[in-house]
Amino acid sequence: MSILFRQLTICGVGLIGGSLALTARKHGLVERIVGLGRTPANLDIAVSRGLIDLATLDAAQAARGADLVMLATPVMTFPSTLAAMVPYLPRDTVVTDVGSVKRWVVEQLEPLLKPSMSFVGVHPIAGKETSGAGAAEETLFANRRVIVTPSATSNPGAVEKIETLWRATGARVERMAPQVHDAILARASHLPQIVASALASALAEENVEGRWAAEFGAGGLRDTTRIAASPPEMWRDICLTNRDAIEQALKLYRDWSGRFEDAVRAGDGDALKQLFERGRRMRERIG
Repeated sequence: MSILFRQLTICGVGLIGGSLALTARKHGLVERIVGLGRTPANLDIAVSRGLIDLATLDAAQAARGADLVMLATPVMTFPSTLAAMVPYLPRDTVVTDVGSVKRWVVEQLEPLLKPSMSFVGVHPIAGKETSGAGAAEETLFANRRVIVTPSATSNPGAVEKIETLWRATGARVERMAPQVHDAILARASHLPQIVASALASALAEENVEGRWAAEFGAGGLRDTTRIAASPPEMWRDICLTNRDAIEQALKLYRDWSGRFEDAVRAGDGDALKQLFERGRRMRERIG
């Protein structure tokens, strides 16, 4: 493949940004990769693994020469991070992100851009509960869905280059409007995280006759609460920036959990069987 960008600056070289850097290097899609971070320790790991060519804590240094900036920090830090970089960025820089919320990001970032810059929102649906440069892996995005959400400043040429970059990872790239993305992900991603974390919180100190109840859980409890180990800062920001859609998703969940509660209270075996069967069919459908 030919070079797409001269310099990729990744703000937050963690699981997602670091994994993309590995693919970009493998296929020669960028000439140089700069990592901007908050802690030298994580940047040192990124350098030692060959994810980046230069590590810096300075936004101005990270911005100079970058024709692609990727925001991969917690969502609510995007505006301040970009604002610190914009004065030093080339006039035609493409700005992208990997956040799990899109409408809020578009509303916050597009006003910060110079007139000739382009913003192209992206959400790779390939996260894990681990984080940091040490967690990056080249095959993370293989056969996973990556959603591109063009908006007002998304130059068609920039969108095409961003999609080419992500296709190189082996991902299945598709486009949708930012608000559609947020409504779907509130149900398919944000709600499961909240449910897992709520379950883990409920059982955190739950003792019965001096025995910690969670200790007796088997694979089901571990599988159900696995994502509760995800970074709290990231999920705090997602909940605060996608509030309306998440509120709708939580109402949907309350409605169905209420049906279980009603059936248990009434001792209604038929209703319980139907509810469990509905859940089983959905789980079989997603594989």
